[in-house]
Amino acid sequence: MRAGFRALLDAEDGIEVVGEAADGAQALTLVRAEVPDIALIDVQMPVMTGIEATRRIAADPDLADVRVVILTNYGLDEYVFEALRAGASGFLLKDTEPADLLQAIEVVAGGDALLSPSVTRTLIGEFVSRPPDRATAPGLDCLTRREREVTALAARGLTNEEIAAHMVISPFTAKTHVSRAMTKLGARDRAQLVVFAYESGLVAARGQAE
Repeated sequence: MRAGFRALLDAEDGIEVVGEAADGAQALTLVRAEVPDIALIDVQMPVMTGIEATRRIAADPDLADVRVVILTNYGLDEYVFEALRAGASGFLLKDTEPADLLQAIEVVAGGDALLSPSVTRTLIGEFVSRPPDRATAPGLDCLTRREREVTALAARGLTNEEIAAHMVISPFTAKTHVSRAMTKLGARDRAQLVVFAYESGLVAARGQAE
């Protein structure tokens, strides 16, 4: 499977594969050595899981610009949420079509999270009914009322355009509020903003802002 991914990516103009690893520990070592723009990491690997490798990448200041995309066979399940919580910018199923894989690389390389509104809504529906882990959740006191509102709307799966329409503001203003909330909370991207909204209890059991 790695050989197939490598052949696909190497054949694409503008993409260079700088290495591949057989387990999570090797992946972490390779990422630290090469500091790639994107790391495609399997959720389940020997020696060190993909989730743990992702967590260590996200925690390393020297790797702040590395974006992790998790590969999984399992779809929307606990692995995916744990990966996002660990710092992944998104996820792909291993049977993703080649064109979709290439598009995903471009999306994440451009700084966006690989989470469509429908996927975000599914994640919220799947996990938000659980009691939030307020012991580990980031504090939201640093956010303004507007920033809390856009964070809750983003966590419900709304795009910047939909947030703008809901709040009767411009898409640019909505994007600015989202970006400021991410900065204040230390979120690497929109995916982590969704996780923070869930863990803080900002999003309630039916996916509505409290």
